Amino acid sequence: MDYSCLATDDFDPDASRSPAVALRLDFSNYEVEIPAHRHRKGQLILALHGAVTCTAANGMWIVPPHCGVWVPGGVMHSNRATVNARLAFLFVEPGEAALPRHCCTLAISPMVREMIGHLATRPADYARNSHTGRLVCVLLDELALMPKEQLKLPVSDHPKILRIAEALTVDPADRSTLAEWAARLALGERSLARLMVQETGLPFGRWRQQLHLVVALRELAGGASVQQVSNLLGYETVTSFIVMFKKALGETPARYFANR
Repeated sequence: MDYSCLATDDFDPDASRSPAVALRLDFSNYEVEIPAHRHRKGQLILALHGAVTCTAANGMWIVPPHCGVWVPGGVMHSNRATVNARLAFLFVEPGEAALPRHCCTLAISPMVREMIGHLATRPADYARNSHTGRLVCVLLDELALMPKEQLKLPVSDHPKILRIAEALTVDPADRSTLAEWAARLALGERSLARLMVQETGLPFGRWRQQLHLVVALRELAGGASVQQVSNLLGYETVTSFIVMFKKALGETPARYFANR
């Protein structure tokens, strides 16, 4: 399936003025990367199986199963789906729901997930007083109540910070120190430390841990084992990886996914 063709040619969310429209997508045996784009409608990117990484507004969000990333209308964003991901997209007309004005990850209840799935089977144009119109009204009310999850990695378009982010995304096991990165970037260690906080809001160590968390959630949701993810991130033991995960999210990897 060519997602970019489907999204821009076969399905244009902005072609309809309906309060909300939905789309379901299945991918088989390959990853899919959607180039940067924007649309009038806000978009909820929901992972039904596997995971999606969304980059937008100087941030990177992971969308594990049964969570969603909300991207307000007009915001440039790109997505990358894991192998065998099953996704649902909900496109919301501006002003139709009390949703955040900034990108964020939302926990999605089973009821909201099922309502989005049902809406994906309905035509995009419907009357507001129809059965579908009333369903959408309830759906948007419920969606506005969904709690936020802290699954964002702050990134920056500053060339030096972007270079670190791109390198660690490719090789998250790289354990280079801040001093080593400073030498590579022809900066003083203190200057790089200040720049990192200025551009991302986090010191280098916490920022790299958050990157590890984002990568771990993506890989675990895509079917990788805890051992495989621990090795990918360069942890010496599986236990040390689990401790990091539990400290960040309050649950072990197994319990985190079981509860969702």
